[in-house]
Amino acid sequence: MNDARCDSVHESVNTNELRCVDVAVIGAGISGLAVADQLIRAGLSVSVLEARARLGGRLLGSPLDLGASWFWPGEHRVMALTQRLAVDIFEQYRTGDALIDDIAGVQRYPGNPIDVPAHRIAGGTSALAAALTAQLPSGTLHLQQPVHEITSDRHIATRDYVWQAHHVVIALPPALAVHAITLPPELPPELIDVAARTPVWMGDSVKVVAHFNEPFWRRDGLAGAAMSRRGPLTEVHDMSGPGGEPAALFGFAPAASMHADIEKDIRKQLIRMFGTRASDPIGVLIQDWSREQWTMPPGTQGLPDYAMFGHPRYQQPALEGRLHWSSTETARTYAGHIEGALEAAERTVASIAGSSFITT
Repeated sequence: MNDARCDSVHESVNTNELRCVDVAVIGAGISGLAVADQLIRAGLSVSVLEARARLGGRLLGSPLDLGASWFWPGEHRVMALTQRLAVDIFEQYRTGDALIDDIAGVQRYPGNPIDVPAHRIAGGTSALAAALTAQLPSGTLHLQQPVHEITSDRHIATRDYVWQAHHVVIALPPALAVHAITLPPELPPELIDVAARTPVWMGDSVKVVAHFNEPFWRRDGLAGAAMSRRGPLTEVHDMSGPGGEPAALFGFAPAASMHADIEKDIRKQLIRMFGTRASDPIGVLIQDWSREQWTMPPGTQGLPDYAMFGHPRYQQPALEGRLHWSSTETARTYAGHIEGALEAAERTVASIAGSSFITT
C-alpha cells in the first residue's frame, strides 16, 4: 500500500525521516488495531504507532489473561470479531458454590451468586489482538515508537521518525495521552480537562493469576468464585482454559495493597479459602497496571468519576475534524470493556470515512 501524499512540511521536520499516511493510529490496543483493520480494508493507508515492544495494550497474557478476560452476552461487536477471525471462545466456568472470606472465617454459599454468564477467548484475549494484527499489511505496525508530540498540522513525532497524517487517532486512555504527548495548542482547554480527569480502566488494579496443575476446587464442588473482606485479593474467579486446562484462579487486589511480600500474603489467602491444595501453585503471576508506564500516568490513581467515560467531548473529532479519540474510556456504552473499545473504533472509522480530509 502506497503512503499518502504529504501536506506542506514544517521547517523543523527532517524530510528524510518523514513518513506520510492517510491515518496515524496511536496505540496498538484492540481499539487501535480495529481502526487500522477497518480503514485499511476501506483502502486507506494506515500506520499504527505503539510505545511498547508488544501489541494488545490491556489485552495481555497467553493463555492466562493478565488484563481483560471476559466479554458478555449482548456484546455483539466482540462476538462478530471472534467469528470473522475464527478465534475460539468458551463459556466462563460457573458451576459449584462460591466462597465468602471475612473476619468470621470462610463461608460457603450455594449456587455461585458471584459469577454471571460470560464468554472467554481460547488462548487468552491477546489471541484476539494477535489475530487482528495478522490481518494488517506488513509494515503497518510500528512497535517501540512512543509518540511525544502531535503538531497542529498533524505531524506525529515518535522516538525515531515523524509521520504526517490526514487524520490522527488517539487510541490511548485519554489521561495517558494528555500526560505523555504534547498536544496541539488549538485543542479546547475543556477537552484537555475532561481527558485528564477521565479514569483509566484497570489503571489502579492489580491482577493476580495463580496457575495450578489441575482445577482441584471443581472436584470440591466449588466454582472458584470468592469475595473477600480480608484480602489482599478482594475477589477471585476461575480462570482455567477450556476443559480446565490450563488450571488457574485469578483475583484483583487494590494497587495500594502492593508490598514486597505480597505474593506470600496471596498464597496464604488462597490456602485459607481453598485449602492446602492451593499451597503449591506452578506459579503466581502479578500484573500491577498502576505501574505500567504506557497505561497509567502517574498521579491519577483513584480518579473516581467514571461518569467521565463516554463524555460528549470524545464523540466529535477535534482539530477541525482530524483528531479522534478511540479508547474504551471514550465509548458511550460498554466503556471499560473490549466491546467499548470496538464501539469507539466503529465511531472513529465512521467519522474518518465520512470526512473530506482524505486523499488517496
